Amino acid sequence: MTQSRLAVTGTPGTGKTTATEHADTSVTHLNDIIHESEAEFTTTRDEERDSLVVDLEAVSTWLGDWDGIIESHLAHYFDVDGVVVLRCHPEELECRLRESNESAASIKENLESEALDLILSEAVHHHGKEHVWEIDTTNRSPDEVADEIMAIYNGDRSPRVGIIDFTPAL
Repeated sequence: MTQSRLAVTGTPGTGKTTATEHADTSVTHLNDIIHESEAEFTTTRDEERDSLVVDLEAVSTWLGDWDGIIESHLAHYFDVDGVVVLRCHPEELECRLRESNESAASIKENLESEALDLILSEAVHHHGKEHVWEIDTTNRSPDEVADEIMAIYNGDRSPRVGIIDFTPAL
């Protein structure tokens, strides 16, 4: 079954933006939208984390009636037909986050989140495991990940969760 409204989510650094830039369909990069209209889509700044607190209801209203793919570490919070959770081994994720000049605190928080399946758990909680797919991006090119996302979007893959375990990396 085609997923006309697909969320691509995951811990920062797992490759969401890079992979979806290679996807063969319309993609809305929510983080870009939020940062472009910060006053409209955020409620405050979390000084401790140095991050914006997003007004999910305002973003949902802005999305309106849409089709395609939405991409963000927050994408699984929206009304979608399916959720792709991109995963990355914490050792590789740490390298990616360091290359992005993330703070030490942010890197630590994101590595723990990834190792503990936090975003996957949230996606399953909000949408049910029959609507969630995991993709390990650790040793895959953006084109390979995009091809897998498009196969899911086109209904050519069955949902699958619980296939990736990074807890030994803790």
